Amino acid sequence: MLPYLFVLLAVAVRFLPFAGPYNILPHAWHFTPLGASLLFFGARGSRRQTWIPVVLLAAADVLLNRFVYHYPVGWDLLVTWAWYAAIVWLGTNLREKAGMVRVIGAALGTSVSFFLISNFAVWAAYDMYPKTLHGVMMSYAAGIPFFRGTVESDLFFSVVMFGTPLFFDALARWLHKPANHHIAA
Repeated sequence: MLPYLFVLLAVAVRFLPFAGPYNILPHAWHFTPLGASLLFFGARGSRRQTWIPVVLLAAADVLLNRFVYHYPVGWDLLVTWAWYAAIVWLGTNLREKAGMVRVIGAALGTSVSFFLISNFAVWAAYDMYPKTLHGVMMSYAAGIPFFRGTVESDLFFSVVMFGTPLFFDALARWLHKPANHHIAA
């Protein structure tokens, strides 16, 4: 149940009212549960339903691009959707061993891969930057202010999401702990 709830949270956050610089971002500086929800779904969601978060987020992308941002739905979205699938797959590697170091490593890999892939896709798909090495470096430089929020949110939400079942297990053990009936004399 939690993997589905976390993915729905990530989708819902994408539709929050605009905030951030110049009112162009629905989430301030890329601080979202998106990457962490994909990792968690891969690790704890149904293996046969790993397509669900990819489809939900792809549908959100189409709706946002067409009706909110008024951007064309182009091939660069295919790159983003492939990234969603890759992060869910990365999460499946946490299915058996989801220790703190592995979760943090996967969260950092999620952030770095999104930065590299998304900025390259923007450079390749649009005429915002020259089609030169300098142009691709300009695209990466433009993404740097958002990278910090992506890293912070991927780390924060990954720790929270992977820690939630542990918290509930500890709480259940504490609530069902046998009462101590020894009365001190």
